[in-house]
Amino acid sequence: MTRQPLTTAIAVALATALAAPVVVAQASTAAAAPSPAQLDRVEVVGEIVYRDRTEATAPVLSYDLAYFQRFEPLTVGDMLKRVPSVTFVSDVLEYDGVRLRGLDSGYTQILINGKRVPGAGLDRSFFVDRIPAEIVERIEIVRSASADRSGDAVAGALNIVLRDGYSLDGGYLRAGATSFNDDEIEPTFGAFWGGEALGGNLLLGANVQGRRNPKDKFSERFDEPGGELDNTEVQTDVRSGKDYAFNLDYRVGVGETGELHLSGMFVRTDRLQAENSIEYAAGIQNNASIETVNVNDLDIQTDNYTLGAGYKFEMAGGETELRLDRAGITDSQFEFEEETEYLRRPDVIPFPEDDRFTRDVIDTLIEDAETTAEFAHERDAGFGKLKFGLQATLKERDTRILDSRYRVTIPNAPGVRPPIPGPTQTLEPVAGGLSTIEETRLEPFVKFNGGSDALEWEAGLRYEFTDTEINDLTVDPADARTDTDYGFLLPSAHLRWNLDDANRITASVARTVRRPDFNAISPAELEEELGDNDLRGNPQLDPESAWGLDVGFERRLGERGIIGVNLFYRDIQDLVEIANTGERGSADEGEDADPIEIFVLQPRNTGDGQVWGAEFDLSTPLSAIGLDNTGVFVNYSWLDSEIEDIFGKRRFNNQSNYVYNVGFIQELPSLEASFGVTFRQQGDAPSRIVGEEVVTSYDGDLEAFIEKRFGEAWAVRLTGINLLDQSKDEIFDKFNTIEDQINRDYDEYELETETGGRAVQLIVRYQF
Repeated sequence: MTRQPLTTAIAVALATALAAPVVVAQASTAAAAPSPAQLDRVEVVGEIVYRDRTEATAPVLSYDLAYFQRFEPLTVGDMLKRVPSVTFVSDVLEYDGVRLRGLDSGYTQILINGKRVPGAGLDRSFFVDRIPAEIVERIEIVRSASADRSGDAVAGALNIVLRDGYSLDGGYLRAGATSFNDDEIEPTFGAFWGGEALGGNLLLGANVQGRRNPKDKFSERFDEPGGELDNTEVQTDVRSGKDYAFNLDYRVGVGETGELHLSGMFVRTDRLQAENSIEYAAGIQNNASIETVNVNDLDIQTDNYTLGAGYKFEMAGGETELRLDRAGITDSQFEFEEETEYLRRPDVIPFPEDDRFTRDVIDTLIEDAETTAEFAHERDAGFGKLKFGLQATLKERDTRILDSRYRVTIPNAPGVRPPIPGPTQTLEPVAGGLSTIEETRLEPFVKFNGGSDALEWEAGLRYEFTDTEINDLTVDPADARTDTDYGFLLPSAHLRWNLDDANRITASVARTVRRPDFNAISPAELEEELGDNDLRGNPQLDPESAWGLDVGFERRLGERGIIGVNLFYRDIQDLVEIANTGERGSADEGEDADPIEIFVLQPRNTGDGQVWGAEFDLSTPLSAIGLDNTGVFVNYSWLDSEIEDIFGKRRFNNQSNYVYNVGFIQELPSLEASFGVTFRQQGDAPSRIVGEEVVTSYDGDLEAFIEKRFGEAWAVRLTGINLLDQSKDEIFDKFNTIEDQINRDYDEYELETETGGRAVQLIVRYQF
């Protein structure tokens, strides 16, 4: 179900913006530390904040917390859904695995304060909804790689800059609650203080956020499109929990030129996901038609931390920085699922012939930590700036996956029904489920910057060497160890042409790399991981690499407005795709059974692919038509790609063809009040693997807020979330064999709809 973008609205906004008078103003620099007074104001005092214009030669978009804050985002995911080219393929009202330019999360580099962070996901991805919005200073979208940053950024990088010791001169309290569609209420509380202390600048912060997402799902399954209805499924899914976050930052001068920087962050996520579903034969929703009853509980506890120490000082005619960082994540998940199947034949007898009870328990623990040491030196080289350095990283990951299945067939009368045992089951490691991964990275780099007022340039070279050791503790020691190593030379170049004080053109070219996902190189074989098919890792995978090109134009509008257009292209080599090994999977009923063929699938390097698109963003006051207190925000991204698999050409899996945001904020200075609205829409996201094809689509997401301030200390905000009660719709085409998929001989055709309901949030802020 394709939806048309709001081209008319964008055209009107663009015309309005271009009509605005150009006023030369000093551009803000994302890298510079704002003054305490500036940041003190945006907490409570009414002032519309627009996107920053950075002075970096590489293309970077910067958004301060105040850009998002009026809508009271709960997490970084809530913040990112409002910026250009960011999409999500998550459950409705979930914003976790961010997809920059529509590509898989593994193509996007997530940085905290410019440094890599490990992810709990087996795909190396970091779930951004684990970071509370309140501890963030700004979000930077880095569209193209530079030599002094990690090359794991095929789609680009998202840099989450946390509040530091210069962020506040004073403090504030934040308290409130969110009421959800099921009448449950979750609280929120935050407290931050910053100022001079211990001879330097100190910031302390804490945040507690109640989380809840109640959803309803309804599925219809047919034997083929337009065919006979086989069954329906009614499901409730409630996700609830708490996020606890703490951060500190301390900066102090040392001697005449030195500065010591200490920082830390800890986030704990406690979450329970409870799913209950019933399947009915032929769509008849009564007890006599029940086919299965399923109860699935997933208990998640995730701890994230980062610790950093840096020292800057003058040396050898320039500035030297030494850093030591430690970041880690512990992800514990315990899943308990019970399913009762009523194997009835309604055309023969109206009651169950026999029942089958299945209990599955999966216990997963992932502990992942990275230690990074960095040396960098920057100095004047006559023609410009020279920066060189070395980054060394040691990653250590321990994985434990245990499971157990208890299954019994229960005869009905006249037989005696055996008792179902209690929930205690002995858990055993899955194949490859006990493993360790040790990854060592050495990354020297050199970067040059130079130019004049009109033309600025940057050129750099980075070499990334990676050595990976994987140990499978579930097999014979002689077969347990797999070693791989590789190196990539990653050049980059950026050019910025300042046409005048208002207009600039940027161009970038860079080579980037994507290391294989941990679930791809892990030796574990996971049963029924992709549909009914098993998934086996491939330790011999090569990394993907890409050449990327970005060309953009940006124009300043008045004192605060900005409009920008960017074109991008990525050529990706050695793509990792899921392939069929031809081996039968664990759920296969055998060659002599009904035509159900379940296979072992495995990721393999299969070929190349291309990604391209265009990005537009606008944020400006409507001063051109006399509305200084009205701010408009528009961004639109058109996304496309091409890849070829065994079935032919397609887009990259789950890449939406467009995403846009439209919104405005209206200040009412005489009333010390404001209100605003945002609307978000992303296009359909198709995917295709062996045995299954899916098209995912979302309704539009409408949010609104109203704010009342009381002097410079107090503010009250009421925010309406998901006001249109958006749905997530999925279409599943399922096949038994590759031949069936080519011939469109269906095993099942499924339509699923998921809704989350509206929510209302009330927040009170006090600044001191």
